Amino acid sequence: MNEHSSHQDRPLLGILLMLGFCVMAPVGDALAKLLSTQLPMGQLVAVRFVIQAAILVPIVIATKRQWRMSPRVLRLVIRRTLLHITGIGCMFTALRYLPLADAVAIAFVMPFIMLILGKYVLGEEVGLRRLLACIVGFIGTLMVIQPSFSQVGAPALLPLAVAFIFAFFMLLTRQIAKDTDPIALQAVSGVIASALLLPLLWIGSSTDIADLSFIVPTGTVTWLLLAIGVVGTVAHLFMTWSLRYAPSTMLAPMQYIEIPLAALVGWLVFSDWPNGLAALGICITMAAGLYVMLRERAMVQRPQEAP
Repeated sequence: MNEHSSHQDRPLLGILLMLGFCVMAPVGDALAKLLSTQLPMGQLVAVRFVIQAAILVPIVIATKRQWRMSPRVLRLVIRRTLLHITGIGCMFTALRYLPLADAVAIAFVMPFIMLILGKYVLGEEVGLRRLLACIVGFIGTLMVIQPSFSQVGAPALLPLAVAFIFAFFMLLTRQIAKDTDPIALQAVSGVIASALLLPLLWIGSSTDIADLSFIVPTGTVTWLLLAIGVVGTVAHLFMTWSLRYAPSTMLAPMQYIEIPLAALVGWLVFSDWPNGLAALGICITMAAGLYVMLRERAMVQRPQEAP
């Protein structure tokens, strides 16, 4: 039995790791929301990637993972990292203005965008029922956006931008996944992002650009700032490792657990709770997303079950 098969024989471990991601991701978003009004946005994003590099580079070295890349793959990794930086920056900015559950639920329009891109960019076959589910999911997302937009204006659209950015991020990840070790990929991305962001902070501090300046953290802020990097890095490691032990068709629907957990964390930490229209929109988005995921799982299994 090969290594891949032995990993696939442990679906319970994969499910537990994905549950760990679904718990940690809203906690990381809550930390970002807490710090977004106390520290410049550029500093938050930069620290997130610096800590990612600090954690993963030693792991890559200690485990002797292969992280040399061909010029083609390196170019794709740089583009992927730029998208990652932009997506996290948009999400952290959105969390300044929006309730946690609303921001997370709006960003979960990404699976629908991925489906549309798969059909019209990659030429993948997408049936009518999944396209209709995408339309329903978009309607649910608009129901979440509407009350937030009436209260805070344009920032309510930022999670939608996050969804589009991460859809393209995932398309690039698909192109390089077979050629790179996932932990080495995240380590290299952390190094590239740090190399790009740290000079920007220096320039921003020199030119008094508010969101690109640097404030020396003190007290509790220091620990929260460290936690945001650790939680974000470990959460994505959990997601990566979960896919080693269970198939993506089993794990993908579980990611929607993140939305009610985000609502719970938002209520506990910020006393935020989605209003009636937003709550209905969240339920519709989750239902449509789960339908799309389960439909894709059935489409994947059908050829395997054929004699």
